Amino acid sequence: MRLKLIALGHNQPRWVVEGTEEYAKRFPPEWAFELVELKPEKRAPNKSTESVLADEAARIRAQLARQTLLIALDERGEQVSTRELAAHLSAWAREAPSATFVIGSADGLDATLKAEARQRIGLSRLTLPHGLARVFLVEQLYRAVSLSVGHPYHRD
Repeated sequence: MRLKLIALGHNQPRWVVEGTEEYAKRFPPEWAFELVELKPEKRAPNKSTESVLADEAARIRAQLARQTLLIALDERGEQVSTRELAAHLSAWAREAPSATFVIGSADGLDATLKAEARQRIGLSRLTLPHGLARVFLVEQLYRAVSLSVGHPYHRD
C-alpha cells in the first residue's frame, strides 16, 4: 500500500523537515511513503474562510490518486491508539492501493472534503502546531506499519 501525506504549509523549520525525512526513509518498499506540501491559500479581507478552505480543497483533490482512501486529520476526529491505527492500515490495504492523509491549513479543512473522507482522525486533544503534527503523524504511520509487518517496534 502506498501512503501519502498532503500537508498544507511550507517553509517548515529544519527540525520538521529532518524529522519527516528520517521517518519517511524507514518505510518498507511495500508501504511506500510520500509527502506533498501545498502552500496555503492567501487570506484576504474580501475572501471568507470558507472560500479559502474551498480553494485549498480543490488543490488537495488535484493531488489525490483515483483509488485512494482519503483520511482527514481533524481535531474532532476519532482518537486512535497506535495498534488501532495499524489495524486500520491493514484493513485499508485490503480496500485500496493507497491511503492519503491530509493535514489542513491554520483554519483546518473544507467541510466537504472532510465529509468525503473515509475516516477522520484526531492526533490529540491538545493543540499541536502543524509542523509537529506532521512529524508526529509520519512517526505514528511508521510505527503502525512496523506493527503491521510484524516488526517489534512498539513496546506494550
